[in-house]
Amino acid sequence: MEYNTTRGHLILPEYGRNVQNMIAHAMEIADRKERNRAAQAIIEVMGQLNPHLRDVEDYRHKLWTHLFVMSDFQLDVDSPYDRPKQEVLNEKPQQMQYPSSKIRYGHYGKYTQSILEASKEVSVPEEKEYLKTTMANFMKKQFLAYNNDTVENHVIAQQLKELSKGELILENPDELVNTNTLLKTMGIGQNQFKNQRQNKQKNNKYKKKKFIKKV
Repeated sequence: MEYNTTRGHLILPEYGRNVQNMIAHAMEIADRKERNRAAQAIIEVMGQLNPHLRDVEDYRHKLWTHLFVMSDFQLDVDSPYDRPKQEVLNEKPQQMQYPSSKIRYGHYGKYTQSILEASKEVSVPEEKEYLKTTMANFMKKQFLAYNNDTVENHVIAQQLKELSKGELILENPDELVNTNTLLKTMGIGQNQFKNQRQNKQKNNKYKKKKFIKKV
């Protein structure tokens, strides 16, 4: 019995050993014209074995690249595309630089903070008034979505002023959209919201009792 461990290494296992053997056979064909015909036939088989590649842009180019890779770049045929270079494919990608900016309030997100910081560039009073009201209501909605707790309008007003560096000041916080209205737009009913609050309060009490017992 022949085991896979005794066979040659499969470079791209998704195509199977038969395709690998076909490529090895094509490499032994001396006549270039026949070798090109064999390569075309192998490309068609590879496309049938992996139909999901048809959703990839220029998928035939990808198939030809895979063909050369599985031949260890030794197959000498006429490709309709530029032959891939082994050193380019094996080249390690550059290290990605992750953003290091700090977010004052994580539940509002980076973009909310960036928009508020850029509010100083808005000079038209009507536009600044619209931005102030819209962002305040959005912050209130985000507060409810991530904290599952009550939110006071004056807290939103205070944090709006803080994040905008004093550019957006909400004179009357009570004019913000009602909490129940926001919950409905979020698909959360008042009873569900109350249950979430009660469960959170119970968990806090349980943690407090557990901490006291340890002490």
